[in-house]
Amino acid sequence: MLTDAERESLPEGWRVWNADDTRLILAYRPDVFDGAGFDPACMPTVYLTRGRKTKRPEGNRNLPPDAPWTVTLFLEPDVSTDPEFHDGREPAVEAALSLAASFAAGELDYRDLYQLPRETYLDELDRLTGRAD
Repeated sequence: MLTDAERESLPEGWRVWNADDTRLILAYRPDVFDGAGFDPACMPTVYLTRGRKTKRPEGNRNLPPDAPWTVTLFLEPDVSTDPEFHDGREPAVEAALSLAASFAAGELDYRDLYQLPRETYLDELDRLTGRAD
């Protein structure tokens, strides 16, 4: 869950997609990545999870008490930043909000994350984040 102050500090364009005790998902501009303009699978998302990020539902059961918190920005299912690891939820939430702010401000060079850039899509991200100016 996020505190009211954390929700209020969300950078422009970011929405809380999901929040619970062990996971936070922030979505960037779901109004744009709605299937009409751009594929929803390409919606930039910041994932904060406790333990390993896994597709298997049982993957994070029985975590040790010192399991790290992981923050990752995904541009597409297979295109992401390197995960950041944190020792507690509070610093991980701070890192997730900072990563979202850097992205929204156009400070993150997401083009470097692509091996095969998709220029139209990346040009639109540049426009949305102010990098095209």
